[in-house]
Amino acid sequence: MVIAQAGSVEIGDGRPLVVIAGPCVIESEDLCLEVGATVKQITQEQGLPYIFKSSFDKANRTSVKSFRGPGIEKGLEILGRVRSALGVPVTTDIHEPWQAEPAAEVVDVLQIPAFLCRQTDLILAAAKTGKCVNIKKAQFLAPWDMKNSVEKARSTGNENILLTERGSAFGYNTLVVDMCSLPTLRRLGCPVVFDATHAVQRPGGLGDATGGAREFVPHLMRAAVAVGIDALFLEVHPDPPNALCDAASMLSLDDLPKALADVIAVREALQV
Repeated sequence: MVIAQAGSVEIGDGRPLVVIAGPCVIESEDLCLEVGATVKQITQEQGLPYIFKSSFDKANRTSVKSFRGPGIEKGLEILGRVRSALGVPVTTDIHEPWQAEPAAEVVDVLQIPAFLCRQTDLILAAAKTGKCVNIKKAQFLAPWDMKNSVEKARSTGNENILLTERGSAFGYNTLVVDMCSLPTLRRLGCPVVFDATHAVQRPGGLGDATGGAREFVPHLMRAAVAVGIDALFLEVHPDPPNALCDAASMLSLDDLPKALADVIAVREALQV
């Protein structure tokens, strides 16, 4: 399996479990710095590499009235300052091919949203930057179908690819996680990330917003680590119920230390 490189952080092939975490969307620079600094401290204390994540634009919100973020120009400025101030790699998602180049000048990982993982031009634009590309598996795709997305990225000569499992559609407003998907994705030769917070979403479940069940996030984290993954993707917030995006599924910062301690214990038990 090829090791992915995100700034100074190596992902995969026996490396330490990487934590990719931050607020769903950039609400403010202060919030990003607060969350990033807190998560950095928590992960350092537990010996886990950390990549900060937040989105400059959430183009796939349920309602046209939903908060989308500050936009690419202001958003990348904030992400750049977070990267510089905290000294950690950063990632954000892109939705259109033209966004790849300017985003790559600031971030270490370009994320392809699950709904867009079949968009050839988007994947090619991201991969051509040479940056690490994290492709999230669509809710409507089988894990083995992700080979086509991987081949698109690799066609540019870029082997620095991550694959993320975030749950599969299971009836209306419901997702389910097939843990067999994780080793199946790994067979494609890329490090595997598990997105524990999006996996508990209930898409459109609140009518004009996506619902979720954050109480199940720690359970899915432990299960995924037990099966075998290279990184955990978590959206975290100091006050999830009042977050401007994914309020029902984000993990509280207060709950993060124990949740990570538990997955470390699981991983260590399996390595004995």
